[in-house]
Amino acid sequence: MDFVHRMGTKVLYALRFAGGFGLLTAQVSRELFYSPFYFRLTVAQIFAIGIQSFLLVVVTGLATGSVMALQFGHGLTKFGGTLYVPKIVALAILREMGPVFTSLLVAGRIGSGIASEVASMKVTQQIDAIRALGTSPTKRIVIPRLLASLIALPILTLFADYIGLFGAMMVCYFDLNINPEFFWSKAVETLRISDLLTGMAKTIVFAFFISLTACWRGLNTEGGTQGVGNTTTWVVVTSSIFIMISDFFLTKFFILTVYR
Repeated sequence: MDFVHRMGTKVLYALRFAGGFGLLTAQVSRELFYSPFYFRLTVAQIFAIGIQSFLLVVVTGLATGSVMALQFGHGLTKFGGTLYVPKIVALAILREMGPVFTSLLVAGRIGSGIASEVASMKVTQQIDAIRALGTSPTKRIVIPRLLASLIALPILTLFADYIGLFGAMMVCYFDLNINPEFFWSKAVETLRISDLLTGMAKTIVFAFFISLTACWRGLNTEGGTQGVGNTTTWVVVTSSIFIMISDFFLTKFFILTVYR
């Protein structure tokens, strides 16, 4: 009976989240194009999400590209396919590894940050104070963070792609004896603009879900400081799961429509 009760509670909460997420999305859509517009808050969030995450993205992109080149290189060496490493690595980074890894990092760093910040405002009744002053919390809190995520995450992914390719090139040069000019020529020969754009499109979907999930959970936090901690953990786990699941369906969609 305890198991059934726990499962029922989880199902009810999932339904509550789905309904609340839909209502918050509708509210954002209604208020997005009407004044007042909080440009300074949006710019501050872009700085917090983009600039402050840049070093983390650089390290992750460099490590990802290097490890992929190393693994593919030594794996394909057994079959005499070392010269195909630039093509495979370039496609994998632009289509999958760059967007997914960058979004997971943002979900862990920024998603948790947004959730804890909004949740702290909720438990200290700052949200109620904003409503009492006649200001919409969605307009002042949710929309700036959503717009900042939609702007910053694709840019971070673009940097991660190029840094990942640079790391792969360095490994190919020092470990696989592949000339940098050959690496770049094969990468450019293989890649199409659609490979880059589909990766950027994925990050827009990921950014939308990360930011709205964090804001929704933050606005519905209860239980004081313990509730803030639970909110942070829940947002990171939920956002990461969504990124992995939606990546599969987006990839499937792009294979059927774009990658042909």
